[in-house]
Amino acid sequence: MTELVSILIPVFNRETLIEETLYSALNQTYGNIEVVVVDNCSTDRTWEVVQAVASKDSRIKCFQNKSNVGPVRNWKRCIDEATGSYGKILWSDDLIHKQFIEETLPYLKNEDVGFVYTKAEIFIDGSEIKSEHYHLGKSGLYDNEKYIEGVILGGEFPVSPGCALFRLNDLRSNLLIDIPNSVESDFSMHAIGNDLLIFLLTANSYAKFAYVDKTLSKFRSHDGSISVNSIDGKLPLHYALATAFFLENKRQDLIEKFNVLIKSCLFRYRKVNKYGMNNISDFYCINKNFRIDYSFLLIKVKNKFASFLRL
Repeated sequence: MTELVSILIPVFNRETLIEETLYSALNQTYGNIEVVVVDNCSTDRTWEVVQAVASKDSRIKCFQNKSNVGPVRNWKRCIDEATGSYGKILWSDDLIHKQFIEETLPYLKNEDVGFVYTKAEIFIDGSEIKSEHYHLGKSGLYDNEKYIEGVILGGEFPVSPGCALFRLNDLRSNLLIDIPNSVESDFSMHAIGNDLLIFLLTANSYAKFAYVDKTLSKFRSHDGSISVNSIDGKLPLHYALATAFFLENKRQDLIEKFNVLIKSCLFRYRKVNKYGMNNISDFYCINKNFRIDYSFLLIKVKNKFASFLRL
């Protein structure tokens, strides 16, 4: 008997998109799946659409919150309702290739591997514009230090678990609803950074991660998505705030390098920053090391200049 994989779909007001997302989950070539859908008290016809599809396929387990609990608590309920050994978060506006589970699951048979991710395509409905992201190299295993340093210090690594597969127990342990911070930011409601911490906390507990060099994840870009709606520095500043929490609790050795990126982010958004993050110290609760690694700063400047010359 193959192990059960839970595909987790938290949803709110996606009546025109959720059906396609559901079928991309149901059409997996790997057979032993459950699709856990939690509707966060949608005000459109999302719940009716979910129920209609569920009535045709017993692999769908659908639940509805009596009131809107915010995005992150809705993610958590998906995880809590799941019964599989492995968990794959699928955002309600995104898609996965039919071979996603088949291609990623074998890597998690290795107990040293914390998660598996694939290349992802970002697309816009009705447009030929597409872009491919998260190309790392050949499919296989990599040291988790590569992910941790890469995603923290500016490499192209995923921050959203929408392109990844985890053990369900790690999702349970590493999805934080509230992230302690000094600016009273409510991470449970804006949901920026909680996703990245799933990766970072999981990576910090294992030696390896796995990468599949195939485009098996598709992210939809549209007006209702969190990333599109997060303007005026909200997205990078809050990801930096979540990262700072991880560093001061788990990886103090990277703080001075990361302070370079904080300083750069603050400078870039100095005219629009309205989130209470004005100095490096605002990003930390317990860390008192606000120094900058100037050798790392020089490397970043050189890379930026070289990139400019290639244009």
